[in-house]
Amino acid sequence: MDILKPLAVVGTNSWGSAVYGKVLRGESVDIDTIRKCYDRAKEKDLLIFDLAQDYGLGKAQKMIGEFGTDDVIISSKFTPTGAYKTGQVRRSLEKDLQDFGREYVDIYWLHLPSDIEKNLKEIITLIKEGKIKHVGISNFTLEECKLSKEILDRAGIPLYGVQNHYSLINREWEKNGLVAWCQENGIQFWAWAVLEEGMLTDPRVKTKMSLMKLIFNGKKRKLHSLYVLMNRIGKKHDLKIPQVAMAFCVTKGIVPVCGCRKPYQVDDLYAAANAKLTDSEIKLLENEADKVNVKILGSDMFRFAVKKNR
Repeated sequence: MDILKPLAVVGTNSWGSAVYGKVLRGESVDIDTIRKCYDRAKEKDLLIFDLAQDYGLGKAQKMIGEFGTDDVIISSKFTPTGAYKTGQVRRSLEKDLQDFGREYVDIYWLHLPSDIEKNLKEIITLIKEGKIKHVGISNFTLEECKLSKEILDRAGIPLYGVQNHYSLINREWEKNGLVAWCQENGIQFWAWAVLEEGMLTDPRVKTKMSLMKLIFNGKKRKLHSLYVLMNRIGKKHDLKIPQVAMAFCVTKGIVPVCGCRKPYQVDDLYAAANAKLTDSEIKLLENEADKVNVKILGSDMFRFAVKKNR
């Protein structure tokens, strides 16, 4: 399998910070456990790790740099904030490379569609210097994706991927044509928040309280019929409820980016990535998801942070 056409990707958003882990996820995970998770992912050939400077309150990238990045694929991001300043992408990438102990990143994403042309031109220069191997865009609309592809095409550089929020209960990017556009153009579509901050997990499994659960727990009751269906389908494939949410994406040609802090979570992601649901099962899940009509995270939830054109 081409490693740059993965079935699934290991997310690192909750690596590193004990405070971050306890507040947002309900518990922190020590560095030895995360190291075992990293090693298990390599054993399973889940070799792409998705990172960003703010993940784990700034600790995730440093952590993977300590683990070693010679034999893994690094996916990292530049998040534009405020007014554009010449050289901002280069400065950010240089910090990333220092964290990774690397001279290049394999995949680099423009994390928000602010100053698209200016930021992509910097990325194009860095690609030509060999500091970036592949370029992607994240949290972009279909029209913004088309504009980005045009800019990159003029430079003779392919758009590698689009990384947006997508899940069984949040399929707007599919319904508005973005997923199909990516697939028609040979562009990877990576999905973040596939488990909707833990809301698409088995409600019978007791977990510790967290900020996310406090915010969203009231919606779990409305998802009951979907859980029942996911559980029934999962039993046919030896999958748990959250694995059905992952396998749903994989079956549709969408790459789930799933946070893994413990070795068993890597095992679950690997099994889900190698499962294939039937067309009828996909349809049943979609119909039930539409019927319950529960939204956890908005498909374009970071639009507030995008700099407005003037």
